Amino acid sequence: MNKRNTQERRHNIMSLVNKQGEVSVEDLALRFETSEVTIRKDLATLEKAGLLLRRYGGAVAVPNEVSQQFSAKMAPNKLSIAQAASRLIKDHNRIIIDSGSTTAGLIQHLNHKRGLLVMTNSLSLANAIHELEQEPTLLMTGGTWDPHSESFQGQIAEQVLRSYNFDQLFIGADGIDIERGTTTFNELTGLSKVMADVSREVIVMLESEKFGRRIPNLELPWDQISVLVTDDRLPAEMVEQISNQNVQVILAPFINS
Repeated sequence: MNKRNTQERRHNIMSLVNKQGEVSVEDLALRFETSEVTIRKDLATLEKAGLLLRRYGGAVAVPNEVSQQFSAKMAPNKLSIAQAASRLIKDHNRIIIDSGSTTAGLIQHLNHKRGLLVMTNSLSLANAIHELEQEPTLLMTGGTWDPHSESFQGQIAEQVLRSYNFDQLFIGADGIDIERGTTTFNELTGLSKVMADVSREVIVMLESEKFGRRIPNLELPWDQISVLVTDDRLPAEMVEQISNQNVQVILAPFINS
């Protein structure tokens, strides 16, 4: 089947999902007169794009609160960065996912991991994790709600985090200071520092366009960062400078929105 027909079929699948709320592989294969293998590939592609959630034998619509939160924010380039970062997650890892539009892109990739424990300070991320077929053990920080970052912050959240230890922290940033580390517009940086303290590996996720922004608040210094995942528009000289800080740089393919 040619590319045009594939795109048309996937568009029609999404129309059915949005109308019915749920579809089965068997019914879709009969409807579109194709194999179940092909339909599973379609559903996998649509799930990676954040358009639906796969379930055993089929797929369901993304819950409204999840789709509204993510569809407006998850540009294709952020999804590409999230996909690259997700490859660092191993089965049975204990991870923290900080609130943010780029880190949110990780959620759809967690369905392919087993035995995860996930801590988050974001209600929207927690809701999305709860909807996963392979639902990880889910923990929330609690604390004081910060409307600026749309997440829980404060001393209670920090105390909860210090009760655990984690393999990985996935966190975004508003900017990068090549000499100092990640920067943020938010003055509430205490929780980020605690997240890094209790994690064996810190993975920062952000687009290359954020490099060089003049933002006063230092969030995480380079000596607390293990990996930086960004897109391949980052200039080679910056990659070298960051690598010299003993930080691994992973470049995801840039995808224009």
